[in-house]
Amino acid sequence: MPKILLTNDDGVYSAGIRAAYQSVQDIGEVIVCAPSMQQSGVGRSISIFEPLRINQAKINDMNVYAVGGTPTDSVILGIFAVMKEMPDLILSGFNIGENISTDTITTSGTIGAALEGASYGIPAIAASIQAKEEKDKFDDNWEYDHDFEVAIKIVNRIAKNVIKFGLPEHVDLLNVNIPHRVEEDTEIEITRLARKVFRTAVEERHDPRGKPYYWIAGDLIMEEEKGTDVHAVSQKGHVSVTPISLDSTSPIDFSEIEHLL
Repeated sequence: MPKILLTNDDGVYSAGIRAAYQSVQDIGEVIVCAPSMQQSGVGRSISIFEPLRINQAKINDMNVYAVGGTPTDSVILGIFAVMKEMPDLILSGFNIGENISTDTITTSGTIGAALEGASYGIPAIAASIQAKEEKDKFDDNWEYDHDFEVAIKIVNRIAKNVIKFGLPEHVDLLNVNIPHRVEEDTEIEITRLARKVFRTAVEERHDPRGKPYYWIAGDLIMEEEKGTDVHAVSQKGHVSVTPISLDSTSPIDFSEIEHLL
């Protein structure tokens, strides 16, 4: 029976991880190991200056291992402390909030966790649901109101095929993004990463003593080139599946940079 390690970055109590569990529970043995609290935006960060603890809990029908650390910590502990063997699949999600463009590949804890698993040669899937409102991305999402039915079916089908066929050479992760409104016949596009999804801005405010402090903010970019994940999800309302490689080496002829050296 296949063994599946399930994690996320919204925490073990998120409605998204409960839906993700439903998407793979009929495929094999599912081990849930995820952060004990909200960890969005931490990327692939790892805790190397403090010890980590694991607490077991029962949430609905899930037995979970709640880790006092990052999503990447959760994957490492899930593999080497809980399972003590390599799983057949890593599933990270469902994240509440889309993870599209190069902005999120390097900052999303959901994707960071999946990439950690992929670094050991484990096929990995990161699954995210487009948020209706930006504020939804940062709540605890325990009672997030969303119909996951179609998303569960999509991820179930992809996960079964990944376990059966594996991922193609040079593909370490499938980044799956599902629009907020999705139907059985919603088109699925294989996409590339858009360059940006945020128009980054900084808000300056002042504390009661008059000293400035700052919020990193910005608006979403809703329009991008055809063929990108932003175009598919935000403009077309399609499901986006983007193949991701851990090898970030630029695919150029190295002679093109010799003059810079």
